[in-house]
Amino acid sequence: MIAQVRSELARYLRTETFGGALLLIAAAGALIWVNSPWGASYETMINTKLAIPALHLDLTLADWTKDGLLAVFFFVAGLELKRELVVGELAERKKATLPIIAAFGGVLLPALIAIGVGWGVEGMDRGWAIPVATDIAFALAVLAMTGSRIPAGARVFLLSLAVVDDLIAIILIAVLFTTTLKFLWLLIAILCFAGWAGAQKLRWSNPVVYVPLALVAWYALHEAGIHATLAGVILGLLTRVRPDPDEDEHCVPAANLEHFFQPISAALCVPLFALFASGVPLNSEVFSELFVNRLSLAVILGLLVGKTLGIFGFSWLAVRVGLAEKPADLYYRDMFALSVLGAIGFTVSLLVAELALADVGDGSAVELAKAAVLLTSLAASLAGSALLLRRGRAHQARRDERALQGQE
Repeated sequence: MIAQVRSELARYLRTETFGGALLLIAAAGALIWVNSPWGASYETMINTKLAIPALHLDLTLADWTKDGLLAVFFFVAGLELKRELVVGELAERKKATLPIIAAFGGVLLPALIAIGVGWGVEGMDRGWAIPVATDIAFALAVLAMTGSRIPAGARVFLLSLAVVDDLIAIILIAVLFTTTLKFLWLLIAILCFAGWAGAQKLRWSNPVVYVPLALVAWYALHEAGIHATLAGVILGLLTRVRPDPDEDEHCVPAANLEHFFQPISAALCVPLFALFASGVPLNSEVFSELFVNRLSLAVILGLLVGKTLGIFGFSWLAVRVGLAEKPADLYYRDMFALSVLGAIGFTVSLLVAELALADVGDGSAVELAKAAVLLTSLAASLAGSALLLRRGRAHQARRDERALQGQE
């Protein structure tokens, strides 16, 4: 079981790293497209309606990527979180304590900074949640490219931290962006979730059972007034992770579903969302506002300062007071570099920006917040990369020194 969990973790990291690279390409493509002479065609594309009148779904292509494709991303996140909590790194209290405390620090301090800087600004009643999430795929991609020489515990720490971080962000989305609640539709969604859990309990494996339950659960949450992507994470958390005594561990439903959906999420869903969400006009007006507008400053400082100091500060404090232990061979300087990567807030931050600021003014607030997220994520990835490369050289020097001493 332990060997299987480790191989699953390695596969997950590889897929998310590949997905992170595609995410970067899609985001760069969107920025180039919207700021090119053909920028009008980008706006036409994202605002194209793809409606299903019979179901009262009058959504644009951008809405479908935000509400539909991201549900697959959150489903995979739910499966990964369930595996980590039951049989993975978060199953052991001592190993789970540090990333959980770090994640809470990485949510609390950015929120407080964003509230303090943006107090009274229109949209900040919910916009303070923009800088609270770490992007798993983006952060892992940067770590894979620049942190190959630091201990493997760094990857596990960053992944566990980001998974818990995203769970908190999902809860915030449910709380902050549920305005009107239709209880009949909520009841239907709950019945679908109960049906999914019951089918798992009965060990049913036929997709004919699960696909309708998932689709109806997504639609019911959408109609209930709750952000429909939450259906993904709930279904993931309800999926069975432990194998039965007479069952091969490769046949566990969570493993099968993750094998099938994670490549789709990493290679299609998240890059498409990045393509539709990252098209921010980078004109003189945006740049002139970026470092003086309190909305954008709240996002920039919340992510870059709040996430870094929140993750590192809470981690350091937890270790010093004896609540948690550092991963093997990791130093505080390594953890600080990883905390800087935690300031990469891309997918969920862009989603929250669209949800929180969609009705503010003429739409310029959304564009400004998105530009702040993109700029800060780029700055965090560059700074984190530089720190990881430096720490990698230090770790390699120690390994070389030990090898030389062994030869003597």
